[in-house]
Amino acid sequence: MGVLLGVFLHFIGGFASGSFYIPYKKVKAWHWESYWLVGGLFSWLIAPMLAAYIIVPGFWNIISSASGTTLFWTYFMGVLWGIGGLTFGLSMRYLGMSLGMAIALGYCAAFGTLIPPLYYDIMGGQGQTTISSLWHADSGRIILGGVLLCLIGIAICGKAGVMKEKDLNNSNNTGTIAEFNLRKGIGVATVSGILSSCFSFGLAFAKPISAITEKSGINPIFQNIPSLVVVLLGGLTTNFIWCFILNAKNRSYRDYTNTKTPLARNYMFCIIAGVTWYLQFFFYGMGSSKMGKYDFSSWTFHMAFIIIVSNLWGIYFREWKGSSKNTMRIILLGILTVILSTIVVGLGNYVASLKH
Repeated sequence: MGVLLGVFLHFIGGFASGSFYIPYKKVKAWHWESYWLVGGLFSWLIAPMLAAYIIVPGFWNIISSASGTTLFWTYFMGVLWGIGGLTFGLSMRYLGMSLGMAIALGYCAAFGTLIPPLYYDIMGGQGQTTISSLWHADSGRIILGGVLLCLIGIAICGKAGVMKEKDLNNSNNTGTIAEFNLRKGIGVATVSGILSSCFSFGLAFAKPISAITEKSGINPIFQNIPSLVVVLLGGLTTNFIWCFILNAKNRSYRDYTNTKTPLARNYMFCIIAGVTWYLQFFFYGMGSSKMGKYDFSSWTFHMAFIIIVSNLWGIYFREWKGSSKNTMRIILLGILTVILSTIVVGLGNYVASLKH
C-alpha cells in the first residue's frame, strides 16, 4: 500500500513538473533569462524555504547539525543539477515541451536511477543498493531492464524528432515552435539530462539530513523537505549567476521594471511557474519516502510521469503540427515505450517488496 501511495505522489509531482513551463508561455516582452530567474527565485529559494518553515519547525537547525561533508556534496550536486536546469530550459526552447522533455528527462531518468547504485558499488556503502546487488537479484535485473527500456524509448523519441525536422523542411513549415532546432536541442537536452540526474545523487548524499529530520519527530513522509533546501540552494547559485550574466550582456535587467510590458501579469505567471515547479520535488520527496529500500527507482517513476504529462500538453498545444502520420506513430511508440519502462521498474519494486 505504501508503494502505491508513493507512485501516486510521484504522479502528482510529475504532473506539476510536466506543466510548470506553460505559465512561462504567457509572459510577454521579457527575455528568457528574466522570466527564468524570477520564476526560479520562487522555485529554488522562496517556496522550499517557506515549505520547510511551515512543515519542519527548526529546519535550519537540522540542516546545520549535519556534517560539513554531507552539506558540501549535497550542495555541490545541486550546483551541477542547476547547470542541467539551465540547459533544460533551452531544451524546451529548441525542441518544444514534448520532444524536449522526452529526451532530456529520459536521460535524466536513466542516469538518476543508476548513478547512486554505481557510486555505492565503487566507493562502498553499508546497507545501500549497488549495481552488483541489483544484478544478482531478480528484482534488480527487472529494474535494470526497465532503465534499458527507458533508454530505448529515448532513442525512438529522438528518431521521431529527426523525422519531424525532415517533415518541416519538406513543407517549409516551422510548426508551432518558433526556434525549433534539432541539432542544438538534442545537444542541450543530452547535457541537461545527464547533469539533471545529479539531483537524485544530491538527495542520496542528503540522507543523513533526512535521518536527522525523522529523528526529530517529523512525519517520515516529510523527511526530505530540509534536504531539498540544500540541493535547491545549489541550483539557485548556478542559475542566478548565469541569468545575471545574460541580464548584463543583453541589458535585459530592464525587463524587471519596464512599464511598457505587462509587469503585474508577467510577475504573476513567473510566480505560478516557479511554485508549480517546486511542487514537483515537494511531492517527489514524499513519494520517495514511501518506496522503501528501492527508493532510488523513484527517479525513473518521476521522470517518466513528467514525460507522459508534457507530451499530452505538447499534443494539446499542437507542437507536432506539420508532421506526417508516420512521424506521429513513431513519437507515440517512443512515449509508450517510456511508459512501459515505468511499469517494468514498478514490477521490479513489487518483486523486491515480496522478499522483505
